[in-house]
Amino acid sequence: MKRLKTGMLLAVAVAIVAPAMLGAQTAADAQAASAAAEVRATIDRLFDGMRAADVAMFRSTLHPSARLMTTSMRDGVPVLAEEAIDAFAEAVSRSQPGTLDERLHDVEIHVDGNLASAWTPYRFYLGERFSHCGVNSFQLFRSGEGWQIIQIVDTRRREGCGV
Repeated sequence: MKRLKTGMLLAVAVAIVAPAMLGAQTAADAQAASAAAEVRATIDRLFDGMRAADVAMFRSTLHPSARLMTTSMRDGVPVLAEEAIDAFAEAVSRSQPGTLDERLHDVEIHVDGNLASAWTPYRFYLGERFSHCGVNSFQLFRSGEGWQIIQIVDTRRREGCGV
């Protein structure tokens, strides 16, 4: 009889606690999905600004101390180079709308509090002409103003692009 009461109490406790835990998990999942969507929107806005030659839109996604790095191979040796964000923004401002077209696919986003990372293969076109492909790795920070890109590291190549 005592075992039956203990079993019944346990069943009641599980019946009460499980939905609350499930609800909390569902709320956390929804919050994470919302944050990931905000991160994706920030990245999309960067490239929308680039495509539109809208330097204000482009810059609106970047933290003031944002860095742009690229890694490649030069004469069989791995190279890491920093590019000035201001020079990149200047190139965007000098371009014609539709000229700089970076097409993302298979975007993976991870968020933990105020930090997010995104990994996304891309293909880059100058107008309709294919230029190169690679992978972008973004680091973003959620400031009081929303998500801002703090670093972009990319790879660039012309082979193995599936074009």
